Amino acid sequence: MADYTLEIPESLLNQASRIAEQTRISVNQLLISAIAEKISALQTEAYFHDRQARGDLAAFDAWLSASPDAPPMEGDELEHAVTERCPGPTTTV
Repeated sequence: MADYTLEIPESLLNQASRIAEQTRISVNQLLISAIAEKISALQTEAYFHDRQARGDLAAFDAWLSASPDAPPMEGDELEHAVTERCPGPTTTV
């Protein structure tokens, strides 16, 4: 373990203290957990961004077109079947 001095706004420290007390953990443990969670989220985002950059939509479409045109197996049906190809990700503001 390494020591690191951290300046935290008092209001944030008060909230962290209350949450730590409610969950019966130390403030230190709460902050370490929060830092680890943020790092994990950022690494996951970077992974999917890199993975998207390596994707080949034309190859995926060719693979999908080669799939048999057959009804789904029992238990694989969708409750609301998609009849049109989705245009892709959308962003809402």
